[in-house]
Amino acid sequence: MAARPRAAPMNIIIVGAGEIGRHLATELSREQHSIAVIEHDSKLAGELERSIDAKVVCGDGGSVHALAQANIGECELFLALTSDNTVNLMSASMAKAMGVEMVVSRVHPGLQREEWLFDFRGHFGIDHLFSSERLAAIELAKFIRNPDSLAVEELARGKIEVQQIRVSEKSDAVGKSLRNIGAPERTRVAAITREGDSFVPVAETELVAGDIVTIFGEPRRLRTLAERLQTGSGTREDLRVVIFGGGEYGFALAQMLESWDCRVRIFEKDPELCLQLTERLSETTVINADATVVAELEEEQVGDADFFVAMSESDEDNVMTCLQANNIGVKNCLTLIHRADYAQAISSSGRHFGVVAAVSPREATRRDIERYLTAGQFYVVKKFSAGEVIETDVAANAEAVGKHVREVSWPEGCVLVGLVRGLKAIVPGPDDEIEAGDSIYAMVGPKVRKKFLKLLH
Repeated sequence: MAARPRAAPMNIIIVGAGEIGRHLATELSREQHSIAVIEHDSKLAGELERSIDAKVVCGDGGSVHALAQANIGECELFLALTSDNTVNLMSASMAKAMGVEMVVSRVHPGLQREEWLFDFRGHFGIDHLFSSERLAAIELAKFIRNPDSLAVEELARGKIEVQQIRVSEKSDAVGKSLRNIGAPERTRVAAITREGDSFVPVAETELVAGDIVTIFGEPRRLRTLAERLQTGSGTREDLRVVIFGGGEYGFALAQMLESWDCRVRIFEKDPELCLQLTERLSETTVINADATVVAELEEEQVGDADFFVAMSESDEDNVMTCLQANNIGVKNCLTLIHRADYAQAISSSGRHFGVVAAVSPREATRRDIERYLTAGQFYVVKKFSAGEVIETDVAANAEAVGKHVREVSWPEGCVLVGLVRGLKAIVPGPDDEIEAGDSIYAMVGPKVRKKFLKLLH
């Protein structure tokens, strides 16, 4: 995700110098931010202190003394990035109570899956929760669920998706205004690029074959709109996906793909884990076999799959199984690569041996956090040629509070694409009411940002 242009360097505290924390600390220190890292392991703390320009505190992230040593009073962005939920939630909650404006916590994907049952953010006073496993799975899912899209992103905890697609001359929407194309409820065409010119459309804008459109919506509904604009129909054959590795990464991806009617198979050599996966995934076939053995892949006719996704803990096994899958006929291979530098190298040259993309959990985390690297009234979630998607909270005394969306005089050149209230996230319709504290996402053209924000602040 793109951040808005940076102002002065920020004061950032990171708790945890494991794989994720160390990577973020290294990258952010290179960008001239003032970094303090709290790490309880003296060996890791010493290694980090020798390798980057940062203040390193050897201590517990949930200790007031350690937070004080890291200068919590001047912290603008607090990142709790250990592998322990309790440490992260406790330290992040303490940081918020001690006055830090933006607090982010890493959590186990199992806890994140329970967010619909309990508002962890509200209870602990945390601004943003994420799991690196889910972020990596989301990145890989983009290539599978939307292979014909030019770009795919997600908003509002994955409940709203963004796609860029090219309108086909076969589409029955060509020549019709946006008002009359019959788009599924709670989907939006928020930007159009036509013959090199990009703009935020209005309801009377007509679609032209060859337009590159940016569309928003709940993922399943958006799929229907995308297929209609690309092919003229709203149906597509189920994709056949094989996943190597049934750990948290593989489970997260399988769970996402099940809801998209993909035919998913997981190869996992641990029989106990296979049993757990079978109990938790109702529409996925779990195969107790070693996918690093080419004979096992051939026996299960993996060569007929549309996608092969390697998601084990071993970078070497992931790359080699992709090579084997490609050799037996799989055209599209995706892989998880834990080392960010390896992932970049494989993404650059991997297509020569069938690897469409390589995703690093560390880099997926960095991109997710990037949007918080400046303080202010709003965050730029994604930049497009027509404008930018911004996220902002509605102030208590804002002009729009208490009004239905249709009652607000929105400036021409902006389109509301998301509304988050507690655990609820929707693409707002004309009859939805705006309340103080709501988080609003909007596609905003370059000339109307100030007018738009004035209505919500």
